[in-house]
Amino acid sequence: MKLLLMLLTCLCCFLPLPRVQAAMISQKQEISMGQEVARQLENQYGLYQDEEVQARIDRIGRSLVANASRKDLPYTFKVLNTQDVNALACPGGFIYVYKGLVDFMTSDDELAAVLGHEIGHIEKRHTVHQIEKQMALSLLTILAGVASGDPGAGMVLASTASQALMASYSRGDESEADAEGFILARKAGYNPYGSFVTMAKLEDMTKDMGNPGYGLFSSHPDPESRMRKALAEAASLHMAETVSVAKDGTASVHDGTWSYTFRDTVGYDKPEYRARLMAGALYVTETRGPVDESHFITVDGDNWSDVYYEDIRILRIYPQDTPDGDVSAAAARMAENLQTWAAVQKKRAEKK
Repeated sequence: MKLLLMLLTCLCCFLPLPRVQAAMISQKQEISMGQEVARQLENQYGLYQDEEVQARIDRIGRSLVANASRKDLPYTFKVLNTQDVNALACPGGFIYVYKGLVDFMTSDDELAAVLGHEIGHIEKRHTVHQIEKQMALSLLTILAGVASGDPGAGMVLASTASQALMASYSRGDESEADAEGFILARKAGYNPYGSFVTMAKLEDMTKDMGNPGYGLFSSHPDPESRMRKALAEAASLHMAETVSVAKDGTASVHDGTWSYTFRDTVGYDKPEYRARLMAGALYVTETRGPVDESHFITVDGDNWSDVYYEDIRILRIYPQDTPDGDVSAAAARMAENLQTWAAVQKKRAEKK
């Protein structure tokens, strides 16, 4: 009976549901729970043993949380050693991306969109609120078990945090995380089309795989609506660089008299996605200040070549993009082409 009274007292303290924001869980408790879940995840999957990849994810994450509001959280960003395409945010700021997602997202801008979205869940305490709701429901179950003499009733509360983490976020939570992620990525200087491209690619994969449950962006009732909102967020910046998509699927970037057309899909990178990322990269380049046409450089990879303006990746050239498959030569030509774009930008800046 004493135990029942104690549980009733706890229930009275915890239960002003639906105003769960009254914070049953303190920040200290949030961090403690997150540390335990993080330990379990790392034990289950292991960390991907590549210092360069881990450093890349940490660098992107740190650049985003520099503009976050919950700066007193011990944010960490790590890569789990699994080919699943997913990411998750544990309470307290412990954020993980899966190796499969790192392989799937070809640019820092796409990874920034994913990490920004997960940071958004932490910033808005979405996981904590889910745990608080689950705690209230668990306490009701415990009370019923105690009243019936069930000796296992006390085990219910122990699994509360993991159950809440496995549950899907509400549509409202996802919308908040989308918006927060876009703001963090924009303030950190990432591509404004990163969120749209990430959502669209994940949705394409979901359709291809018969909805395998990639929970990042595509497992919710209306991904098309979220993609439209992502495009609207980018449009709100009034970029001079625009994108047009033809009926045959080719997509072009336009800026005044200058344009460039993408014709080929590479993996899940459709011409439209490639064009939007290029348009966004040019916008970011322009917002930094006067463009110096001598600052375009090329970086060769295993089977591709990137064109950068300083540290901003403008586009990636694949063998499919060239008549002879020589990506290095094609990237060099593209760097020269972008010098023409720089001249257009300069003229526009002079008129302001």
